[in-house]
Amino acid sequence: MQDSSVTFIGLGAMGEPMASSVLRSGVALTVYNRSRERAAPLATAGAKVADSVAAAVTPGGVVITMLANDAALLDVTLGDSGVADRLGAGGLHISMSTVSPETSRHLAAEHAKRGSLWLSAPVFGRPEAAAAQKLWICQSGAAEAKTRAKPLLETMGQAIHDFGEEPGAANVVKLSGNFLILSAVEAMAEALTLAEKSGIDRQALAGFLGQTIFNCPIYQNYGRILAAQTYAPAGFKLELGMKDVRLVRDVAESATVPMPLADLLHARLLTSLAKGRGQLDWTAIEMVSAEDAGKRA
Repeated sequence: MQDSSVTFIGLGAMGEPMASSVLRSGVALTVYNRSRERAAPLATAGAKVADSVAAAVTPGGVVITMLANDAALLDVTLGDSGVADRLGAGGLHISMSTVSPETSRHLAAEHAKRGSLWLSAPVFGRPEAAAAQKLWICQSGAAEAKTRAKPLLETMGQAIHDFGEEPGAANVVKLSGNFLILSAVEAMAEALTLAEKSGIDRQALAGFLGQTIFNCPIYQNYGRILAAQTYAPAGFKLELGMKDVRLVRDVAESATVPMPLADLLHARLLTSLAKGRGQLDWTAIEMVSAEDAGKRA
């Protein structure tokens, strides 16, 4: 049975449409965001807006977090008057952020000390997919947590894929997927630059490949962005892409797995950040390929 009241913390480009989906399901939703103005559309739609994390959380209830990075998640969860202490026995924390598996393991243990449950449930999809309730959700954690979370996750996504009980497993899946996405972006960027310098229309090539040998959402959706070279407004900021690649490399080093493509992506992102492109979409790494080829000043 679905919980009657839920808290959603983190109303960024992804969190706001995800919270809206939960609210539309009929749940009594309380929201919190550090920048209160981000909560205005949800307040208009009927959500209660809290002034602090502590005020947002109901003891024994459900909290969903969608935060930018590990530091933010750790602070909101374990900081003074944070989620873990406020939630307490019988509570459930569903973390939908892209964070390190080690952070999830640590927070799962901290919740267990307090008698509450943790579920890692990161998502695949850009803000438009979140708004359409078409996210792909991967999860890992205790069976009890999955059962309780299922009705809420179903309001946000088109499918839930399970990766067992180990709290960090879903985070490894998420990081692996993001690595593959950005690898595809880099490959497309290089191919489109090659075509353009050879006198072939970028959009014609992207359309052809997306309809034939690369007939899949990643090559179709990102191919359109790269062909048009439109990197603002950002669906996923380049600076957040760097955060994810750093996490991929950290996990790879811990597991003793060489990932030369991850090293290349790190270099592309670092160059982009050095050029002041952190607020652009992460597909803007294409600009480095274009510059290397003499197609941009």
